[in-house]
Amino acid sequence: MSNQSGPLNVIRSDNTISPDDSRVIARLFEQRSTEKVLAIIDRVLKLPQARVESLLNNIKRNYKERHRDFENTLERHFTKYVARHMNGSDPLSAERRMLLGAYFTMEYSVESAALFNPSIVPHPDQSGVGAGSMRFIMSFRAIGEGHVSSIIFRTGIISPESKLQFDPVSGFIETPELHEDALFDKRLFELKLLEMGDCNEITAHIFERLDDHFTIDELRSGTEEVRQSDLFSEVERERTTDTMMWLARSNYEMKFRSDRPLSERVIFPVSENERNGIEDARFVQFFEECGASTYYATYTAYNGVDILPQLIHTDDFEHFRIITLNGKAVQNKGMALFPRKIDDQYVMISRQDGVNLYIMRSTHLHFWQEAELIQGPEFPWELVQIGNCGSPLETEAGWLLLTHGVGPMRKYCIGADLLDIDDPSRVIAHLDEPLIAPNNSEREGYVPNVVYTCGSIIHQGQLIIPYAMADAKCSIATVPMDQLLGRLLSKSN
Repeated sequence: MSNQSGPLNVIRSDNTISPDDSRVIARLFEQRSTEKVLAIIDRVLKLPQARVESLLNNIKRNYKERHRDFENTLERHFTKYVARHMNGSDPLSAERRMLLGAYFTMEYSVESAALFNPSIVPHPDQSGVGAGSMRFIMSFRAIGEGHVSSIIFRTGIISPESKLQFDPVSGFIETPELHEDALFDKRLFELKLLEMGDCNEITAHIFERLDDHFTIDELRSGTEEVRQSDLFSEVERERTTDTMMWLARSNYEMKFRSDRPLSERVIFPVSENERNGIEDARFVQFFEECGASTYYATYTAYNGVDILPQLIHTDDFEHFRIITLNGKAVQNKGMALFPRKIDDQYVMISRQDGVNLYIMRSTHLHFWQEAELIQGPEFPWELVQIGNCGSPLETEAGWLLLTHGVGPMRKYCIGADLLDIDDPSRVIAHLDEPLIAPNNSEREGYVPNVVYTCGSIIHQGQLIIPYAMADAKCSIATVPMDQLLGRLLSKSN
């Protein structure tokens, strides 16, 4: 180990990853008033067919080149949203259906306001990569109109010298196909309802009629049967069935097209509990005991009032499963999963109270009941609060955990901890000075005086840290691992 005193050799990249407001999705343009929806439909239905075709052709000329499968999107929005308000009216021409779909479609620039809080993991496909290089996936929190957050991706290659070369970014961006035919585990579903205080005779009645694994359509049929019955009070029927369907819609699967580059994929809010944003995804490559790996990400779902910690699971960044995290220890923001089990338990770093660092352990990935305090604010640059900056990284000296600290003037800095490899609740060392603090060129932006990351990676003896600057754009920093570990070990007890 080296450089146990003096400044660490933190090298900032000259490259900046900035938001691109030209990349837009074709999003459903919902209306709050049913009366307004019906009025719009009525006006379009009164248009002569020639006028319909002329309007539609003009729309295609202006928008078709900005979206893949544009006509299919208009038809899908008609089927998904418009048709259900029409009560089986006379059949419509394909052109009128698409025109109606266009009146209930809007363009949305997912990263028009900011692109920040990145995390980085090895790409699942390392074929064709040269010796000493690595293909990577980087995720970002993107913010658009209305401060709605989503997750977008970039890919590239890390050279043997730990230089990052990004792949070209597609001019298109699109949302995935949602799958409502995913199976729910009845036992886990019931446990979550019990935790929420919503298990009762109505849920028992519905569960009796469901198999051990069921689809959302089967649950919908069960709840609808209860709604139409007079077995229970109307108030309880409505409340309980609404809760069960809300929980089901909060756990879903999505699938992107395999023939499109990863930079075209955006995970955009779809469930009620995340309608105002998907925040700060911390991706990690997780290794099973057999050596096989998969990918998880914790993130915070935000509905405008409350936050709900959620989990993403994917093997290939094409098919994603969204799962609600459960248990009394699932609180606050900023949870990060360790990349493997320790003593046959899943382990997460968390911040239960918005101030301190905690360790959580569980034998079941979806349920977390206990949390142990391991560290509080100690140094002037972090006296407001501390938290993690992504999943810990395994080293020969212990678990390297990047932290964030908030100090005077709400200044966010990135620090580092070293945790015991066998007992990560034991903090071996903590940097007394920030590893990265916002400099004069990084402090201005959407949220001034903030540097932040949601995940880093070790490659060829270098710690590679993608980090956000002022919650607006991102850059990359590298730190020699021998220097960083040497500094931490020099401070160990």
